Amino acid sequence: METDFEIITFDCYGTLIDWEGGIVSAFQEEAARDGVSLDAGEIIAAYMAAEPLVESESYLPYREVLARVALRVAEKVGWQIAPDRARFLPESVPGWQPFPDTNAALERLSAKYKFGILSNIDDDLLAETGKHFSVAFDLIVTAEQVRSYKPAFAHFEEAAARLGGKRQLHAAQSYFHDVVPARKLGLPVVWVNRKNELAEDDGPLPTAEVRNLTELADLLGV
Repeated sequence: METDFEIITFDCYGTLIDWEGGIVSAFQEEAARDGVSLDAGEIIAAYMAAEPLVESESYLPYREVLARVALRVAEKVGWQIAPDRARFLPESVPGWQPFPDTNAALERLSAKYKFGILSNIDDDLLAETGKHFSVAFDLIVTAEQVRSYKPAFAHFEEAAARLGGKRQLHAAQSYFHDVVPARKLGLPVVWVNRKNELAEDDGPLPTAEVRNLTELADLLGV
């Protein structure tokens, strides 16, 4: 694939940050206070089902999305909590950690490219997450800024407007949230397929596919 891009935009949670690990730890630690043991796979399955439904409703700050999703997940896995207690999930976000390959690969890529983040998150939560990265990001587009959640196009359209014609490559783990809308808009996208998932039948294909950010740096020759 071509490598003469000026900026790489990333999804953050799931691509740069181990969001599944963060979510599982948050649920298991909070449930343990009640003497309840929760299965990691059941937590993630329930979360993946609930989050798109909540995000598809009228715009809410992501803190509220996470709290509402936490209630649905808790109910699904058989753990009963009061609504105000669901704040444990958004409060856990600043502690979610990068994948082991993230910072080393970003440092390699920074020799040639500038970076951006297009994320379904609130500004303040992303600012806390940013403390985990060893590189700077020149472009930040959040759900709070565009009052919309991917896979809607608003993040990508806002990024394009701010970039003013700079050549952009997008890189993301989520086929649903990022690969599909990016390809529909004609944007080159590398699928960082950390979970070895399959594209949808008859769905758009990424420009390229890698398993992690180390492979992305290798692909781009840095």
